[in-house]
Amino acid sequence: MSRTAEAMSDQGRDSPSIARVEEDARRRGLAIAPVRLAEGTRTAEDAARACGCGLDQIVKSIIFREQAGGRHVLFLTAGGNRVDPEKAARLAGAPLAKADAAGVRAHTGFAIGGVAPLGHLNPIDTWLDPRLLDFATVWAAAGTPHHVFEVAPAKLAAAVGATVADFVA
Repeated sequence: MSRTAEAMSDQGRDSPSIARVEEDARRRGLAIAPVRLAEGTRTAEDAARACGCGLDQIVKSIIFREQAGGRHVLFLTAGGNRVDPEKAARLAGAPLAKADAAGVRAHTGFAIGGVAPLGHLNPIDTWLDPRLLDFATVWAAAGTPHHVFEVAPAKLAAAVGATVADFVA
């Protein structure tokens, strides 16, 4: 973790989004310690630079919605990978469209750029990119565009009930 992240680790602790992520993690038996990154985490590249890790150690939370309905689904992918919409749709069992910012906020409670893999307002089917399992730890958004947490990817997958599957382009 970068010195910037260490120095900022106690700021933002009163965020309702972070509190929701921490509480959900505890309920799922996952110990996390969110930290604030001064540089923000709007892109995977920004997050990797701030965390002092490789790009693929950043967990991107990509939300899609069913084209014919309101169901939202979550794909947790390595920072350097892109979700293939056709592969994702096959896994979800329905045609998908990228969720818009309002839909992401309404379904998860998070703004784009800060979508955590847990702590969502509504249940969500989740898939995990197998590339993430190549690392001892990865970094995921903790509920805001400036907060992340470090976690073992296998523990994260188990805690959120993610299905490990190939969905990248």
